[in-house]
Amino acid sequence: MAGFLKRFGPKLAIGGVVAMTALVVAISVDRQAFEGRAAPEAPVPEKAANAASPAPNSSAAKPPELRSDQGMTVDPHALRVKRVLKIDGPFRHGDFAWDEKGAPSTGRIIVTVDLRAQTLSVFRDGYEIGAAVILYGATDKPSPKGAFPITQKIADYYSRTYNNAPMPFAQRLTSDGVFIHGSDVKWGNATHGCIGVPKDFAEKLFGVTKVGDLVVITDGKMLDVSKATVG
Repeated sequence: MAGFLKRFGPKLAIGGVVAMTALVVAISVDRQAFEGRAAPEAPVPEKAANAASPAPNSSAAKPPELRSDQGMTVDPHALRVKRVLKIDGPFRHGDFAWDEKGAPSTGRIIVTVDLRAQTLSVFRDGYEIGAAVILYGATDKPSPKGAFPITQKIADYYSRTYNNAPMPFAQRLTSDGVFIHGSDVKWGNATHGCIGVPKDFAEKLFGVTKVGDLVVITDGKMLDVSKATVG
């Protein structure tokens, strides 16, 4: 469902021409049956991200601050998926799911974003605990691709560039101002490169991540989830 994952869905089902317009249309993301497939080649790295990241609550050095064009590659073995959430029916803009039952209470958090499927997933120790439909960058301000560590978390943040726009539960990914943050996730809306998620979901995500956790942003590239369970 999310970037670097070939999994239980979702695929964006769009009738007609895809465009960022103000038309009120029913856009849905379908969760379809997955088939395992190895990860394709990732972008050329600035630095390599791998499974040897510090454990939660360890005294680690501050993660590197990367520009949008410096996304890291990821060791595919670091993103082994053990379980995906079961989401029935269409997954529309503004929708999200959150279910930590059956997942470990501790473990490494990895967030994946698939720009093509317009979805984000959050995994703890390989178990998906949350998923949401997202907003992403417009054509003139595209969202970056690659892996970025969270370098800053601010619960009550306002944009310094775009008219003091509210960005609740903001989590900085790049030194040039790309965040994951709460947004009004509606069809037709876009961001200036940030990843916008429903506000309630943004708060939940903010509550489980820490500085240094990895966010992997792709445009349809998938990972093997052939051994993942659903539910």
